[in-house]
Amino acid sequence: MIPGARLVLLGRQGAGKGTQCARLSRHYVVPHISTGDMLRAAVREGTEFGRKAEEYMHAGELLPDDIMVGIVDERLESDDTRTRGFVLDGFPRTVAQAEALLEITSPRGINVVIDLEVPREVVLARLASRRVCNDCGTNYSVDLPPKYDMVCDVCGGDVVQRDDDTEKAIAQRLALYDRETEPLIEWFQGKGLLDVVDGTGHPDDVTDRLVRTIDRRREP
Repeated sequence: MIPGARLVLLGRQGAGKGTQCARLSRHYVVPHISTGDMLRAAVREGTEFGRKAEEYMHAGELLPDDIMVGIVDERLESDDTRTRGFVLDGFPRTVAQAEALLEITSPRGINVVIDLEVPREVVLARLASRRVCNDCGTNYSVDLPPKYDMVCDVCGGDVVQRDDDTEKAIAQRLALYDRETEPLIEWFQGKGLLDVVDGTGHPDDVTDRLVRTIDRRREP
């Protein structure tokens, strides 16, 4: 295994992106950059940006492109991403953001954009049962809860259902994805950067598929 990769993972929320991004981050020794985690941290801290972001998040809407591009641009200027690479999770979500990403990462570019494909009905079931640690963001589910009550196995934080994992908010997010984010698939395909990976099955199997796809793209 050769450390370092520059990649983007696309897919509906609930497709297992967060788990797979964390695994790929460890495998390639690169930072996992989750815009969702960055936004939720700002909301918890009550920053001015966090208050603005909260309004959009509770409504199940995407933040304006200029705000999201600014956040990602600043993060990708850090030394760890410039020297080792990154796994982007939650960005880009519009074609305008994708265009900005290619400008931001030029001339390094990105190795691959992966569409993690999971049927809609599976996504709905996963999101409805998802539980998340308030402190570190570790994901659990009703079927796979923490070992001790609803206390995180990793950091001891409270494990809860996210406010935006209600049935109404889930339906809004999926509709928004279908309307605004799916055009990214065609756009990246036109750039020759897209690969589609089956996101169903055991997480280890999905990881193996992802690594094989990424490594093919990284070969000279």
